[in-house]
Amino acid sequence: MKLKRKGIPVLMAVCMSISALLAGCATETKPAASSTTSATTANSDAGKDETIPVGILHSLTGTMSISEVSVKDAEMMAIEEINKAGGVLGKQLKPIIEDGASDWPTFAEKTKKLLQKDKTAVIFGGWTSASRKAVLPVVEQNKGLFFYPVQYEGLEASPNIFYTGATTNQQIVPAVTWLLQNKGKKFFLLGSDYVFPRTANKIIKEQLKAEGGTLIAEEYTPLGHTDYNTIISKIKKEKPDVVFNTLNGDSNVAFFKQLKDAGITAKDLTTLSVSIAEEEIRGIGASVLEGHYTAWNYYQTTDTPENKKFVEAYKAKYGKERVTDDPIEAGYFGVYLWAEAVKKAGSVDVDKVKEAAKGIEFSAPGGKVKIDGDNQHVFKTVRIGQIQADGMIKEVWNSGQPVKPDPFLKTYPWGAEVTKK
Repeated sequence: MKLKRKGIPVLMAVCMSISALLAGCATETKPAASSTTSATTANSDAGKDETIPVGILHSLTGTMSISEVSVKDAEMMAIEEINKAGGVLGKQLKPIIEDGASDWPTFAEKTKKLLQKDKTAVIFGGWTSASRKAVLPVVEQNKGLFFYPVQYEGLEASPNIFYTGATTNQQIVPAVTWLLQNKGKKFFLLGSDYVFPRTANKIIKEQLKAEGGTLIAEEYTPLGHTDYNTIISKIKKEKPDVVFNTLNGDSNVAFFKQLKDAGITAKDLTTLSVSIAEEEIRGIGASVLEGHYTAWNYYQTTDTPENKKFVEAYKAKYGKERVTDDPIEAGYFGVYLWAEAVKKAGSVDVDKVKEAAKGIEFSAPGGKVKIDGDNQHVFKTVRIGQIQADGMIKEVWNSGQPVKPDPFLKTYPWGAEVTKK
């Protein structure tokens, strides 16, 4: 049978419609990616996109913003530098910034959003251990990756977290030993009321027993607390040799100003803080903190060629009045460590990156750092410093070489007493 010429366009239209319908059906039958594997699989090779999304999650508001905004700035600077140098795997890093708002449930919520909705290959963020503890189950459930840049209380090693800040044997334990040897035996423990100070002080109490120290008192106040007059009166009464300070956030502003108002200076009382660095000194005032001690792994005054370039670049980008400090540096080199692991793995797939990261070294501003493949912490040099009138910190002691991370204190005879409680 012959078709009339005028029927040909109709037949062609019908065929084209059927083809389009079949194509649409084929597309719809592709299985959707599981939300619990999105962070691992969605960016296993960053697809055909020209960018790799990475998350930045810090408290940009609330009591912890005094410390965290500057870490965010450092991470953004590292991303910008990496992008200018050609990116990672030939692709630009695309930062997606979220505000944890100094609220731990918000940190968990934002982590879930970054991993499931934004499909980020990694998240850089956090400060308090409370924020990290909130993030941990979310990042594990979603098979994501989180780089945490702040010293903490140890006793943790998540397969989905890299710890670029110090663990206990790289800050608190050597600081206590130094104080016992140089400043006295009687300790007054003061901290904010959450997981880091309480766990840190549990460790310190066991160390004091083992090394001949004495616990005079132990006090905690809520985050954001501002009235320390009662505690200062107790310090005056008890006359400790040392106040070991694990207060966090802007509570430090109130405590040290009220301490000075009470007529107590660094000449009268030794305090050592593990959450006050150059950024906090800038907020509290060098005149208030002059003479007091800190323990970290990096100071703006650390003398390395890499640090000179880092400080100059940070100030050029954010202002001459800005300062660098330990968490700022750890946030900065954490981005580079991840980028180096991705390059080595040839992929942003989480499992491949974790395997590639083992033993990776990087010449950070504070000196060479190396990822410990056993626990995903970093080898770091320990430093104790004294706050100067210009707001800088003068190093008075260091460990001489990077210290292997020991988050569960297995190398200390008394460490077993901490882990079994």
